[in-house]
Amino acid sequence: MAWRFLHWACRILLGALFLYSGYIKIAQPLQFSAAVAGYQAVPETWIWPIAQYFPWLEVALGIGLLAGWKLRHVAGAAALLLLFFSVLLTVTWLRGIQANCGCLSFDDPISPATIARDSLLLIPALYLLLEGWLKNSLAGSPSPPPSAA
Repeated sequence: MAWRFLHWACRILLGALFLYSGYIKIAQPLQFSAAVAGYQAVPETWIWPIAQYFPWLEVALGIGLLAGWKLRHVAGAAALLLLFFSVLLTVTWLRGIQANCGCLSFDDPISPATIARDSLLLIPALYLLLEGWLKNSLAGSPSPPPSAA
């Protein structure tokens, strides 16, 4: 029962966050493009295409997490995206660039708190990715063969 609750809590938390994050970026593309530019990490010609298309990836991941469609694949993609965000936030902050995170709002400056928040979201994503292996390992049974996953 606890595993099932944890499974659903992780899916709902991440799915809702990705949906919300994608939605605010779609609704405010100019503000999101300014946030992307603030990172000073991509060429100027890439900023508008990123601002136009990237939020739809977040929406798709949110829907996939909530629907449970190809969950291990979607959770893996979410974990990679969150890892990328965490590294990008950290590098930007270490470079001393004053930029807005653009993660869940456009008035959230990059700080150790935003880095920690994004990094901690890796935990539920990794749980969903590795859930079957974790259950088997903690129960003391061998992990299933890769073809059974």
